[in-house]
Amino acid sequence: MTGPVDIGPLELAAAAFLLLLNGLVSVALGLGLERRLAVAALRSVVQLTLLGAVLVPVFSIAHPALVLGLAAVMIALAGVEAVRRTTRSFRGARWAGLGAMAVSASVTTALATAVILDVSPWWTPRYFIPMLGMILGNSLTGVSLGLETSLRLLDTRRAEVERLLAFGASWWEASRDIAAEAVRTGMIPILNTMSVVGLVTIPGMMTGQILGGTAPGLAARYQMLILFLIAAAVALGTTLATLVAVRAVFDGEDRLRAERILGG
Repeated sequence: MTGPVDIGPLELAAAAFLLLLNGLVSVALGLGLERRLAVAALRSVVQLTLLGAVLVPVFSIAHPALVLGLAAVMIALAGVEAVRRTTRSFRGARWAGLGAMAVSASVTTALATAVILDVSPWWTPRYFIPMLGMILGNSLTGVSLGLETSLRLLDTRRAEVERLLAFGASWWEASRDIAAEAVRTGMIPILNTMSVVGLVTIPGMMTGQILGGTAPGLAARYQMLILFLIAAAVALGTTLATLVAVRAVFDGEDRLRAERILGG
């Protein structure tokens, strides 16, 4: 057998049956997660089915307008989700999240297809869309953590920041350590993943390629490429989002405007 084993409705139903174990654990321990589990499973089925249906014409027609249009929708949804996960916000946070996701994901994905893989054209959907999706999925976590951490620390360490400002520090000098901590926090998940990949886990992309018939060595190299791209996108996106968030809570005279931090 050279290709992947076909998966039909019966096979999916058998796999979904295993979710009953999660429900039993929730009931037994009183977790109250049965409804959320059912909703999450249903959403997964609907969303992935729709994605599969959408990708068919995008892949078959392979027109740049379709590919880039789908990419724009993916980026927009990722930007909204990144901000939605935070408990604190500020005016313009959605635009900050969207901008950070758009710049970091589009730059790294285009670099991968146009330069590293030398795909022609660079927007070839078979490469561009899957890579963009994996990069966005990981980048939004970093952006979300960066936004959350920077706003939380500016709120809880307000007295320290204002003391530095009183001694003549600029807004950047007073908040640099906070920004650094936020970026560091945003990068922790991908760094943890890179530390154990291949030893503890076999990543999803590599698993999918092997199941699809790709040689393990080539699948491993593709996975390395994706991890490096994700790490670069997370660093860039988290840094951009954090800097915008930090700057947004200072006014033009370098005064901390704590009232601009919403929520918390």
